[in-house]
Amino acid sequence: MNITRPTPAHFGIFVFDVDLMVDFYTSVFRLTITDEGIGKNFGNRLVFMSATEDQHHQLVLSAGRSEKSPQSTVMQISFLVPDLAELRHNRDMAIAKGATELRPMNHGNAWSLYYFDPEGNRIEVYLDTPFYVAQPYGTPLDMDKSESELLAETEAMVRNDPTFMPLDAWRAKFRTRGAGRA
Repeated sequence: MNITRPTPAHFGIFVFDVDLMVDFYTSVFRLTITDEGIGKNFGNRLVFMSATEDQHHQLVLSAGRSEKSPQSTVMQISFLVPDLAELRHNRDMAIAKGATELRPMNHGNAWSLYYFDPEGNRIEVYLDTPFYVAQPYGTPLDMDKSESELLAETEAMVRNDPTFMPLDAWRAKFRTRGAGRA
């Protein structure tokens, strides 16, 4: 029997203001509302959103975040983008829609932008680099440099780390490591 491993597919968060948060996520991430209504099990308003037609929802916003516990329990919600231009676009849209505490980071294996959405949930928007280096690893990222400058800077930064390898080599190692699991 060939058993495939589960793949993370979507996440849901409780929010205070559903309309504010729908506006944020549909504007900043260009998500499409696929469905919305009142949940039959717990009676909260739910809004389902996706970035792709092959997944009904990748994010669910649910009314009902408790005033008794105003601090978010979300460690981070991460979004993968295809390139540096999209990372910059996301930064600009997030600022325009009320994101706070923007912090760009170079993790060696990824260029990330962290910020808080309007209700204090930490967001990470990132793109992969062609390198691997053991995590956690991070230095500030200057998103205004050119892509070629950032690639050269990143490679110089991680090349001497004993865990460094090209991303393709890490992926091959991962496939070998995971092949024996059921």
